[in-house]
Amino acid sequence: MGPAAPWALPRVVVAAPASGHGKTTVATGLLAALRRRGLTVSPHKVGPDYIDPGYHALAAGRPGRNLDPWLVGEERIAPLLRHGASTPTPADIAVVEGVMGLHDGAVGRGDFASTAHVARLIGAPVLLVLDTTAQGRSAAALALGMAAFDPRVRLGGVVLNRVGSPRHERLLRDALAEAGVPVLGAVARAAQVAAPSRHLGLVPVAERAPESVAVVTALADLVASTVDLDAVLALAATAPPLTVPAWDPVAAVGGPAGAARPVVALAGGAAFTFSYAETAELLAAAGARVVTVDPLRDPALPAGTGAVVIGGGFPEAYAEQLAANAALRAELADFPGPVVAECAGLLYLGRALDGVPMCGRLDLTARMTGTLTLGYREAVAATDSPITRADEPVRGHEFHRTVTDPGHGERPAWRWDGAAHGFVSGGVHASYLHTHWAGHPGAARRLVEAAAR
Repeated sequence: MGPAAPWALPRVVVAAPASGHGKTTVATGLLAALRRRGLTVSPHKVGPDYIDPGYHALAAGRPGRNLDPWLVGEERIAPLLRHGASTPTPADIAVVEGVMGLHDGAVGRGDFASTAHVARLIGAPVLLVLDTTAQGRSAAALALGMAAFDPRVRLGGVVLNRVGSPRHERLLRDALAEAGVPVLGAVARAAQVAAPSRHLGLVPVAERAPESVAVVTALADLVASTVDLDAVLALAATAPPLTVPAWDPVAAVGGPAGAARPVVALAGGAAFTFSYAETAELLAAAGARVVTVDPLRDPALPAGTGAVVIGGGFPEAYAEQLAANAALRAELADFPGPVVAECAGLLYLGRALDGVPMCGRLDLTARMTGTLTLGYREAVAATDSPITRADEPVRGHEFHRTVTDPGHGERPAWRWDGAAHGFVSGGVHASYLHTHWAGHPGAARRLVEAAAR
């Protein structure tokens, strides 16, 4: 990357000591409340999660984007932030929601891919959300400990969450003032706003659009009335200028793959909500015309489709409706071009999911279990495919409560931890592994080249 003009982008990271303290409530409410003020707000999420960025996008009115050093490499984090904050228009402020606890990183790798790691990479101050349930002066000790644990991370203030009473709030504010930690807001326990959840987290925005709008509106009201927005803006303005160039999808894929403009169908709709915004951008940069297809509603692939990408989501919640769209299932079963499927896409391409018929493109069945498979993976491609070359390394993550029978094909997609995973068969590359193509943009270029053929 060459030099870039510095950009004084105000930005703040919303973090917490652990999951469940209220990061999503505060971050989503902040995005919506600042947008309501007339500001252009850029939403971001640390880690691989797909669901929170959906709420962020609804609140901010532009795509929610992930910042995950494990998936894309730490050298791309600040460039991806700058890209997201300048696309489609330059933002006035970026709000970054953290993941888990502030210092929790990839297992066995210290704080790598933690919220603290990303805050350092983008030079942003941290706004710490504290669940103060059953806690008094100790909240100040907790805030100081979170800040002191890594002096390279700058704690700019806290938002007190689930405060029990005015007396409780005064006790907390006094203790934090004594510790020299600014309090930028206090949210009463009775004022909580909840979004419905299920086995993999919150219910995605696309599945409950009217209710989601109401939730985001309520969060905006809550944060606007309980958090000092001027103080948050002042804190965000203390971030130093960004000096790295913005990530460029055209440069990442090396420009269009050829003169042809093949159609790549990208699965969407309520059953397939898991897709990083950069996937479509990379495909377009490689020369594709990206068209969304909803397997719940659309009876056919878009005209001229040369390749299909089916990401993650919740097909188990929509199995009967997916099965009812027999025309699209039949077309996918016989589709001659390349198909790339991750997690939910893998289940959809199989013969059946919990006994309900799916596409039958892959000779497997899938079922729900009570076990959550979750974590980062360091994989290598097991064979050549429409998006990989054998032995290429890739980093991804798993996040599912289903299993397939068999667990992998004769030609597996990946290998990690000494085992085979996924399926490569007849132009199909399918597995449970979620990947972020900004971390290996060659996948987009190869898929477009294959689609053009």
